[in-house]
Amino acid sequence: MDWRIAFKAYAGRDGSSDMLSRDEFQKLVKSELSSFVKNAGDPAAIDQLMSSLDQNNDGVLSFLKFWQPIGHLVSKHGGFSQ
Repeated sequence: MDWRIAFKAYAGRDGSSDMLSRDEFQKLVKSELSSFVKNAGDPAAIDQLMSSLDQNNDGVLSFLKFWQPIGHLVSKHGGFSQ
């Protein structure tokens, strides 16, 4: 999977394809990362994960904020490809 394309596809749903909103992030995690993220369907778990990634608390995730920890998680479990 090309994660840049997936990111842009989900990010573009609410407006800017450069940033993931909380709702877009939840849809991406539930659809694409449920095998890597425990409780991917739980809104509280998504909020906690979003908060941990959104260190400047602006309410959105750039690809870099998204990819650094998620890319590590996916590659650790053998799901990394570009």
